[in-house]
Amino acid sequence: TSTRRIIVHESIISEIKTELAKAYSQLKIGNPLDESNHVGPLIDVDAVNQYNSALNQIKDQGGKLIVEGGVLLGDDYKSGCYVKPAIAEIKNEASIVQTETFAPILYVIEYKGEVQNAIEIMNDVKQGLSSSIMTKNLKESEIFLSASGSDCGIANVNIGTSGAEIGGAFGGEKETGGGRESGSDAWKVYMRRQTNTINYSSELALAQGINFDL
Repeated sequence: TSTRRIIVHESIISEIKTELAKAYSQLKIGNPLDESNHVGPLIDVDAVNQYNSALNQIKDQGGKLIVEGGVLLGDDYKSGCYVKPAIAEIKNEASIVQTETFAPILYVIEYKGEVQNAIEIMNDVKQGLSSSIMTKNLKESEIFLSASGSDCGIANVNIGTSGAEIGGAFGGEKETGGGRESGSDAWKVYMRRQTNTINYSSELALAQGINFDL
């Protein structure tokens, strides 16, 4: 559930891009067993190829790289699966944004006007696992959590999209699936559901109001 898209209002997007680039410059990439590192390797060479392909598609589809990516080389990266996290500014309708790439690429997308416009952009993808809104406006947060808000299985307010709250049901919607695990749904996996109707009266009620003269 790592964050894949950041949808930012036009009034603050310049500041956000600067701060994101500053944060990414401090990332340490290396052996995931070393707790001082922030980013480990991709799962295999195929994932690296998909990462490189995504970077090329970003440029081909009108995007601009705010933080350049690339494959890391050297004695500490012999597997060939260590890559640099990248940030790209691009339109949401770009096909690469609509595609889920399992690699550290963050898309920055600008929106204008009211928060509903940002929610519309957010929902306009085929995936729907986790989402989050950062706001000081109570009305915006309520809209985000309402039926007309986020269409994801997880919707957070003022906390990131990563992970899931302990005790909360985990799962997504749309192409991310419709099931849930953990939380209140966890025990249902081990149960056989049965519907019971019990009549405690001394009369036998027949269906649809049927009566017999007996």
